[in-house]
Amino acid sequence: MTVQDTPAQILVVEDEPKLAALLRDYLSAAGHQVQCIADGLEVLPAVRAAMPDLILLDLMLPGRDGLAICRELRTFSDVPVIIITARVEEVDRLLGLDLGADDYICKPFSPREVVARARAILRRRPRSVSDGGLRLDETTWKARFNQVELELTPVEFRLLKALNEHPGRVFSRDQLIDRLYSDHRVVTDRTVDSHVKNLRRKLEQAAPGQEPIQSIYGVGYKLEW
Repeated sequence: MTVQDTPAQILVVEDEPKLAALLRDYLSAAGHQVQCIADGLEVLPAVRAAMPDLILLDLMLPGRDGLAICRELRTFSDVPVIIITARVEEVDRLLGLDLGADDYICKPFSPREVVARARAILRRRPRSVSDGGLRLDETTWKARFNQVELELTPVEFRLLKALNEHPGRVFSRDQLIDRLYSDHRVVTDRTVDSHVKNLRRKLEQAAPGQEPIQSIYGVGYKLEW
C-alpha cells in the first residue's frame, strides 16, 4: 500500500444526523477513521486539537456557518476541505472555492461519489510516513501521534524521523548526532539524551502509557511499536 493510499483521519461536519451517519459509514468502510461534528462552533477547536487529513464541511450549520469556518481555518491550516451543501448558486460555489476549499459537492449526492472525491484529494497529500499511530509530514515539519499534534523543535522532528525510518534498529548516539545536525557541530552524548528525554515526554503526553523510544544500555536508542 502506498503512502497516499493509507487510511486517513477525516472530519465530517454535518448537522443532519442521518447524512452524517451515512458519510461516516461509507468512509469507515473505505478504511478511514471518521469523526463527526454537528455544531459549527465546535469545528475549529477540534481541528486545532487534532489536525485531520481531510474535512467534509457542510455550509449550513448551527452556531457558525461553513464559509466562516473555512475562512478562519485557512489562517492556520492547509488541510483539504470538501464543501458539501444544498446551496447550489454559482456565487456560493465560487466563494467557497475562493476561500480555499479543495472541492465542492452539491446535495443530493451519492456517498460513493464523496468517497471517490475524498480518495482523489487524499492521494495528493504531501509525502508522509505513518507507523504506530505516528504521522510525520516532511513538507510542513508537522508531527502527530495518537491523533494529537506534537509541538516539536526541528531537532526533535529530525530525531523522531530518523528513528521512525528504521523501527527496531538501534542507533548509537554518534549516528543520531550525524542525523540531527547538518552543520556537523560538536555536541555531547548528553545533548542527544536531553533531546530524547524531551521527545519521550511529548509522546507520553499524546499517548499515556506508551513508550516507543527505548534505551539500549551502552549502545543508544531504538523505536519499537
